[in-house]
Amino acid sequence: MKRFVLKVLDKVVNVRRIDTGDYICLTDMVKGTENGTSLVEKWLRNKNTVEFLGLWETLNNPNFDKDSYIEIFNQSGLNRFIISAKQWVEKTNAIGLVAQAGRYGGTYAHKDIAFEFGSWVNPTFKLYLIKEYQNLNHLLSDKRLKEWDVRRILSKANYVLQTDAVKQHILPKYSLRKLRDSWTYATEADALNIIVFGCTAKDWEKANPDLKNQGLNIRDTATISELAVLSNMESLNAELIKQGMTDLEKRKPILHRAAREQLARFNESNIEGRFSKLDHLGNPKYLK
Repeated sequence: MKRFVLKVLDKVVNVRRIDTGDYICLTDMVKGTENGTSLVEKWLRNKNTVEFLGLWETLNNPNFDKDSYIEIFNQSGLNRFIISAKQWVEKTNAIGLVAQAGRYGGTYAHKDIAFEFGSWVNPTFKLYLIKEYQNLNHLLSDKRLKEWDVRRILSKANYVLQTDAVKQHILPKYSLRKLRDSWTYATEADALNIIVFGCTAKDWEKANPDLKNQGLNIRDTATISELAVLSNMESLNAELIKQGMTDLEKRKPILHRAAREQLARFNESNIEGRFSKLDHLGNPKYLK
């Protein structure tokens, strides 16, 4: 499952991509709206909504429980009728709605259903939502963005190599607990962030609170060149640790020099011109 963020007018709307398609957060769509928290529930109580959901499930879900749906449909429209997204899913085995708990939680709906909800709430907002969603898909289909994503994955893979090296060659020297373990990993990561980006992850979050609130971090907004260098530095750092250079202060000059040389070389060869910055593609807010 992958998470994306859409900025629609004054709202930040989360999107989750899973096997059955893209699911847009209905809760985010009405956040900040008067009586927003109750709008999703009111929409689900509507007989037309239940009919639409039933038709969508019939067309897209071979495991949809039609008998249970008919029972719910017959009850819909009555004053006493109430149903939540979670109850709808449990009773009918529906796949069009998802009740997500925890961080970035809320009621999510397949894009087809989310757009229908948008029409019911605010047609203008719906049109802007569709436009932003189309922009997102355009960016995701761009091969240059795929190149950025590959670099991001590679960076994560090399980070694992680095943490393994720290665990095997540095942590055994300490007779400390897990708190020291996490502190050591963070120290290594912060050192590389400063070398490549010029600041730590926490410093970046303080300077970019809006991006942080969208669930982004310093590496999510990096350019392809920066991610490539970061990936190389994590790999180099792991090798230096394995060779016995466990003192971070001794590794820093080597890593800094290598990073500066690589960034300069990328700039000379116009790597960003070939693959483009994520910012140039549109907006880093989309990817997560």
